[in-house]
Amino acid sequence: MRRHVSPGERTVGLAPESEDTAISDHDAQLLRALHDEHAEALYAHALRLVNGDRQRAEDLVQETLLRAWRHPESLDPTRGSVRAWLFTTARNLAIDAWRRRSARVGEVFTDELPEPAETVDEAERAVEAWTVAEALNRLSPTHREVLVECFYQGRSVAEAASRLGVPPGTVKSRTHYALRSLRLVLAEMGVTG
Repeated sequence: MRRHVSPGERTVGLAPESEDTAISDHDAQLLRALHDEHAEALYAHALRLVNGDRQRAEDLVQETLLRAWRHPESLDPTRGSVRAWLFTTARNLAIDAWRRRSARVGEVFTDELPEPAETVDEAERAVEAWTVAEALNRLSPTHREVLVECFYQGRSVAEAASRLGVPPGTVKSRTHYALRSLRLVLAEMGVTG
């Protein structure tokens, strides 16, 4: 269904044949302002997300700004920082794109299969780190802190117990339940393992 345009409003068509892509002058000004204020930082963020691939970063910025145009209610300053919303949206789009690429079966053009890569793609590592960080943020503070102490800080049960001020048995049980909770959170996020 085409958006009604008043006689005084001129539209700028992104793709004339598409019904949802014609935008009013007001929308175009809003997009320009959004672009002028946030595009440079968003592009730098997108470059980090896609490991320096300029084309993918540009696509990511374009798709993020398109989402902003389609969901202007998300840009209401009373709901939070506009830049934070843009960065989060770009990150989510990068993760979605990464998942789509990982799920796709690659085409083989030769009889010889390439040797498996020894190095892990930096973009994959970044996506994994963001996914784990997001999952950790969804855990209770006690579960999160025991996992950080034992796994990220590399502390033994005794060292973690001393730092957290709890008995070693508590560290062990919290670690058990924290890992269980983390698995559930990752499953809710669509991460299989």
